[in-house]
Amino acid sequence: MQFESLSEFLAMGGYGFYVWLSFGSCSVILLAIFLSSLRDSKKLRNEVRAQMRREERIKKAKQQEQV
Repeated sequence: MQFESLSEFLAMGGYGFYVWLSFGSCSVILLAIFLSSLRDSKKLRNEVRAQMRREERIKKAKQQEQV
């Protein structure tokens, strides 16, 4: 291992603040993208279900008019 202790590893030769800040910001951004994708997919599924229900009601109404 190149580092003698955990504190040296965290310090990264004096660049630790920038290294860990970049890792942290990247993690936050990726998590935000993931959560946004989950939210959008749930919203899209709900919209599709609602559209299918509307189309089914319209179809039933047309069938009742014909009878």
